[in-house]
Order: sequence, then C-alpha cells, then structure tokens
Amino acid sequence: MKFQKTNRIYIILGMLVVFGLASCAQVGYSSSFTPEETQKQLNNLLKTQELDSKQRYAIINQIASSRLAEQDYHGAILLLTEWVEKNPDDMYNSYWLLMTAHAYLSLGAEPIAEYYFDRILQNCPDLLVKGNSIHFMCLQNLIQISKTPSHRIKYFNELINRFPQDINTTELYLRLALEYENDNQWDQALKACELFVQQADATTSQIPGEPDAYKNARHLVDFNNSSKDWTFETLQELEASVKKAINNRDWRTLDKYKAKVNFFTMSWRQDETATNAQEEFSMGDWMIRKAHYADTLDESSNANEAYLRTWGWNTYVSTWYLYFRKINFPLDPDINGNWEWAGIYLGNKI
Repeated sequence: MKFQKTNRIYIILGMLVVFGLASCAQVGYSSSFTPEETQKQLNNLLKTQELDSKQRYAIINQIASSRLAEQDYHGAILLLTEWVEKNPDDMYNSYWLLMTAHAYLSLGAEPIAEYYFDRILQNCPDLLVKGNSIHFMCLQNLIQISKTPSHRIKYFNELINRFPQDINTTELYLRLALEYENDNQWDQALKACELFVQQADATTSQIPGEPDAYKNARHLVDFNNSSKDWTFETLQELEASVKKAINNRDWRTLDKYKAKVNFFTMSWRQDETATNAQEEFSMGDWMIRKAHYADTLDESSNANEAYLRTWGWNTYVSTWYLYFRKINFPLDPDINGNWEWAGIYLGNKI
C-alpha cells in the first residue's frame, strides 16, 4: 500500500510539472484532469505524510502560482500564510512569505507588503531562488515602498553591508545621506556624504533625481571642515559690511568676507562647478578704480538668496552682482541660518 501511495505521489508531481510548463508556455494541454481537478488533487496530496520537503515545495508553489496567475490574490495569501503558521520550521517559509508580500503589492496594500518583506529579513534565513537572494529582493522592494526615513536608513545600510557586490555603492551612500537628513540625523548624514565623495566614481556618477549630488555633498563636507569665520548673523549686517569695504576700497576686508568654501565668479550662463568658476583671486586685483553699488538689493532677492548690483570694477565687465546666500548647516546651530557672500555673477542679469 505504501508503494502504491508513493507511486501516486510521483504521478501527480509529474502531472504538476507538465501542467505548469504547458501553462507557462501558453500552449494547449490535453489531459483527463481540468485545472480545477488538478488543484483539488494537489490540495489533497499535501495532506499525505509520505511527502518530502521538495515535493511539498513543488505542490505549494504550483497551487500558489496558479492562484496568483488567476489574480486570486486573497486565495494565494490565505494558502501561504496558513501554511507558514502551521509549519514554522519549513525551510521554504521565506519564499512563501515573499510570494505573500508580492500578492499584497498586487492588491495595492504596500504597508502590509512592507511588513512581510521586513518579517522575512527579521525571522527567516536567506534562500537563493534561481541564484537570487530572497533577502536582497526584499531589501530592493523595501527601499521602493517604505515611506519612513528610519526604516529606509536600516534597509540602505543592510544593502551596503550585506550585498556591496550587487549594488551601486556610490549611489546608495548618497541616498543614505539624504535619508539621514530627512530623519534629522545630521552627524550621520555628514559621515555618509564623506563616504560618497570618497568613492572613485563620485564625480561622474549620474544619480536620478539628484543632478548636483557631488557638488552638494562636497560643499557640505568642505564647509564642515572650514573655519566658518566669514559668516554674518543677518543679511543686513553682511550687506552693510560689504558696502562699507567697497566705499573704503578695502580689498583686504572684502577678501576676508568672501566665503572660503566654493566661492565662485562666473557669468550668468556658467555652471558653478565649472573649473574657471572656482579660481581663486584677490579683490585687490580689481580695486584700481572706485566701484559703486545700488542702494538696495536686487528685486529678485528672497529669504534665502540676495543680489547686490555693483559696477565700475573694470572696463571689460563693469557690472558685477554680489551673491549672498543663507547658510543651511543644521550640524552647527550657531552657524545655521547665518549669511555668507558666496559668489559673483559677472555682467548684467539675463
């Protein structure tokens, strides 16, 4: 009798493989069993004690895959979650929960899907499916659907630490820095920025949604390492001090007021990161003649940026707009919100 039951198991498993292949290929399959009858046979077969772990895996996978293919997501979820609950030691539970999470994604229930992806990471050993790590797949999904910065920070760190060979580490360091900023963890954001700018390809990496990634990260790191002694508490103080130095033709004081990190001099059409925009020069080179300035800041100034029109510096490009910028540096409350003279735009505004 046992021999007969075993033969019946292999007959059904053989039919399972053939039926599955036929379904995947979307070709006709002639059989005395309808799909519904096959499903019933498989459900009954699961109750057989003689099944080994691989046989049970093949049966459950076929039943669940059939329900998912029919868009019976609730049926697949019920099957898989009940199986995991009743069989906590099943070595394939991480795979069943992965299918459950994807079923919830198909239903648009991302928070529940996130719960199951995270549950796999926390409670289930990793498995390889066609050479792909289930934990890696979970992390990839989690960073796409999670809305909480603290959770995303955890997932980014786990990807970097566990799967560095499978990811773009340079991009993930930048993404991690942004998440730390969103979570107001400024010290950690700085450390992630430092790791990002240290990568060999940081200057050339194209990061979707972050066109100025390297410039912004480099500025944060360099500003943190600077003296920051050129800043003013208010825009009014900065404006008055610069005007006074211009009146006195005091180029040494003007040089002192210029930002010591990423100060630029460029035309309105240039990019701030251009090589010649970052060249160092002394205001003394341009104070042979007396310069003049507008009484008030340019009308395009706002709460974070201001422009002071000046002229008379030289015969080639007489008009300069001095660019003042509010400092965003939460790492140091004494500096954050101060103002700096950040650069010069040459020529009339476009």
